[in-house]
Amino acid sequence: MRVVITGGPGTGKSSIIESLKKMNFNVFNESSREVTKKYKNNDSEQYFLSNPIDFSNILMDKRKKQFEEGSKSKNDYFFYDRGIPDILAYLNFKKIEYKSSMMKEILKFNYDTIFIAEPWEAIYTNDSERYETYNELLEIDFHIKKMYKQLGYKIIILPKKSVNDRVTFILKTVH
Repeated sequence: MRVVITGGPGTGKSSIIESLKKMNFNVFNESSREVTKKYKNNDSEQYFLSNPIDFSNILMDKRKKQFEEGSKSKNDYFFYDRGIPDILAYLNFKKIEYKSSMMKEILKFNYDTIFIAEPWEAIYTNDSERYETYNELLEIDFHIKKMYKQLGYKIIILPKKSVNDRVTFILKTVH
């Protein structure tokens, strides 16, 4: 079963993924930080901002590989820190046009359950890779929800509780 934990930046997704990892679940970490760090070292402050389509294509390849890794067993749970549709949600947020082939590509990959961590000002922080303001986070949240709904997914909102409570909620919901 493929389970996506998504939402805007700074909403606690990675903490949930780390907790699931410690419980020995199959998890896939967010790839965008890795790509951002790689290109930051190559003189580009924020690669998504300077070349959003190229950044998105790199991210698409990485997330497709993660998805395929989750195809190895139908009996296991696979938790993803963001799904492939997040790529288009971010491009929509930035009002960047993309080829229809990107949407066609995304339609080839289906997840079983989508959890969304909503903006939560009490836990939000930004850093060298997370440059978005809290107001931008609100817009990103809108575009992520819109994209998943447009693709026909039923989204489940995570409660604004501790990481352990959120993990318990996720595990009870998927079992």
